[in-house]
Amino acid sequence: MVVSTVMIGADDSLGEADGFEAFYRANADRVHRALAVTLRRDDLAAEAVAEAMARAYARWDTVRRLDNPAGWVFRVGLNWATSWWRKVRRERPPADESAHPHLRPPDNAVVARDALAKLPAAQRAVITCRVLLDFSTAETAAALRISEGTVKSRLSRGLATLRLELNSED
Repeated sequence: MVVSTVMIGADDSLGEADGFEAFYRANADRVHRALAVTLRRDDLAAEAVAEAMARAYARWDTVRRLDNPAGWVFRVGLNWATSWWRKVRRERPPADESAHPHLRPPDNAVVARDALAKLPAAQRAVITCRVLLDFSTAETAAALRISEGTVKSRLSRGLATLRLELNSED
């Protein structure tokens, strides 16, 4: 793996473990929420975050110097989940979300989640990075390994589709 984005002025005084622990506390939950929205599976998102954070810890000296370490973790988690899903989707059907009533969000959130679920995965990933993770266009492009123009077009098209879908619910 080639890491091309390096943070200028990184705080090298932080201990390797201490810096990672602070990073983990600050980012694990929000990356998990973003992956859960993107993947549409809370259980898979939890495993993806665990795997991505483990990989970040193993490479912390390099990852901590990135402009957007949380973006790196999001992308690694998304890649891991995509690879995992390819391996198992033919072996067993997807989990039935109705079997987990404790995971059901409130009604407005259900409408938004369902509208988001109708978007293509690429648009969902961009919207998740820009809206839920509050990444800039450049950070989203780097995290998803796409151009900034692609981020803008996917965001625009995805939000337009969401507006239409949510307005039709009224």
